Amino acid sequence: MSNALTHNLSVLGSVATSSFAGWRGCLVVKSAPQPEKALILYDIEACPYCRKVREALTALHLDADIRPCPKGGRRFRSEAVDRGGKAQFPFLVDENTGQMLYESGDIVTYLFDQYGNRPVPKTYRSRVYQPALGSVGSAVSGLRGLQARQALAPLQPLHLWSFEGSPFSRLVRERLCELEIPYTVHNLGKEHWTEMGPATQRIKPGPYTPVPGGKRDAFYQVHKRVQVPYLEDPNTGESLFESARILAYLEREYVK
Repeated sequence: MSNALTHNLSVLGSVATSSFAGWRGCLVVKSAPQPEKALILYDIEACPYCRKVREALTALHLDADIRPCPKGGRRFRSEAVDRGGKAQFPFLVDENTGQMLYESGDIVTYLFDQYGNRPVPKTYRSRVYQPALGSVGSAVSGLRGLQARQALAPLQPLHLWSFEGSPFSRLVRERLCELEIPYTVHNLGKEHWTEMGPATQRIKPGPYTPVPGGKRDAFYQVHKRVQVPYLEDPNTGESLFESARILAYLEREYVK
């Protein structure tokens, strides 16, 4: 099977994952101010409970330092246990308030209360059926982002511009998790309903103009487009758009 066909099949699986999640983690509910110290999330990309937390981060436009903890991982799992006392994920550490939280529902409530100054929106409240749908969503993505693979550790964390519901961004996050590569996720959720749809075919026709003064506008001023995923690696100076190119780069640079 060709690399292009394999990648396209992975994209389809990722689209299905977003569909099972109800496409949460795409549209910004409230753009919260970034805290002085970055939120730290010990995370497994394929875990449906971790996904709920990442959806909330996108809904609030909050960035976070992601420390991947896939099964069999050796880089950050022991660190998480040292800080919180158990190997349970998601695990959020907020050094601004001293809070350390495990349960996804508790974390989502905390994020909306502390940084959104509002109750959890109906769409983001826990439902009894969500764990089952979340597990199916992970399954249709082939459980990528669950198991650790041997890879080199970067000296500095990478930077990924993404939003949780983006099928293309998910492919990159899955690989970063498997390789246990730490990164700062810069959430670039859609700030208005007219931005819905892929970068090349948004609902609103004509030239794309982001909401003035927002995070997307700041990104647009630098890159003259708003497209995710976008990866910057301070260890090599590389900066890349397009999920297939980013995946090839990660394999080439960190898998020896």
